[in-house]
Amino acid sequence: MTIDQIDCMMREAVDAGVFPGGSLLFSRSGSVLFDRVYGVADIETGRPVTPRTFFDLASLTKPLATTLAVMKLIQQKKLDLDWEISAVIPEFSNSDKSDIRIRHLLSHQSGLADYRPYYLKIGKLPFHDRRAALQQCLVLEPLVSPPGQQTRYSDIGFMILEWLVTSAAGIPEDHFIYRHIYRPMGIDDLFFIRTKSPDPGLSDIDFAATEDCPWRGYTVKGAVHDENAFVMGGVAGQSGLFGTAASVHRLLAALMTVYTGNNENTSHPVLDPALLQIFFKEHDHCGRALGFDMPSAAGSSSGDFFSRAHTIGHLGFSGTSFWMDLSRSIIVILLTNRIHPTRANNRIRLFRPQIHNTVMQYIKQMSDAG
Repeated sequence: MTIDQIDCMMREAVDAGVFPGGSLLFSRSGSVLFDRVYGVADIETGRPVTPRTFFDLASLTKPLATTLAVMKLIQQKKLDLDWEISAVIPEFSNSDKSDIRIRHLLSHQSGLADYRPYYLKIGKLPFHDRRAALQQCLVLEPLVSPPGQQTRYSDIGFMILEWLVTSAAGIPEDHFIYRHIYRPMGIDDLFFIRTKSPDPGLSDIDFAATEDCPWRGYTVKGAVHDENAFVMGGVAGQSGLFGTAASVHRLLAALMTVYTGNNENTSHPVLDPALLQIFFKEHDHCGRALGFDMPSAAGSSSGDFFSRAHTIGHLGFSGTSFWMDLSRSIIVILLTNRIHPTRANNRIRLFRPQIHNTVMQYIKQMSDAG
């Protein structure tokens, strides 16, 4: 395997319509081995993807924002994995969800359904009434199974986690993450976009377009694609984070450094290494880590060569993903706008394992030669 073969696969993917544009970055032991961009960020204008094109990270928000916020609040003794959610949010006390623990939400074992289109109802309300309406929906949402018995990927669980983070922190989740995680790590280019009061500085940023959205009636650019997150103002537990491959890599590399204990230059890491050891391993034989996905036994989007027992990652609906092989200090990040102009484009499902296999074979070849 060669760099040229990897480059060719990405170019062919663009030509075949797997995605209009993308960014691929991978590293080993903190050294970036490949960082290239492809295709267009917007098919309407032909604007090319650049290293400074910001992608809607979609569900990468779950591990890279909400989960890290929960981790930090545990470190601050404001949350605990074994707490029932009703201990933080009294509204759940008299519901069938009172026994759900924070660890159940993080591991997708809450018993909640995967998804509900709350936006269809909430989006019709005045903006200042929407948070209370969503919270009422979450309290009334029936369980599909008892907590702790089944693993079912759930956006709803991470909506509740955002409520928990905001309640425990006393400030909105995005403010907490900037103040206590990203800023202390020196990361200033991972962010949420508040749709009702956007930062004026965002107007000059190059965003990858996403869907020509039938519900909104226009192509979404520079705003979160996830409809439930959109009607809530752009900040949500399940979606809303934007970033580049480089900014995602800076965060993941920092986490890897703390996890592996190679942080001699950081006497007081932002996140406790002991907590990362808990979060970065399979939880209760459920096939997932706390807040992170792990490769499935067969048919994983990560391909065939990541260490199944020591790899964490996540996919995003918009066409984004990352995988970290903790045992070999390998990080692979693929950001695309595959839902531009339509979410019906699912060609990335076949492409992801193929590109990951090629990348991992190339890294192994380099390692064997070195």
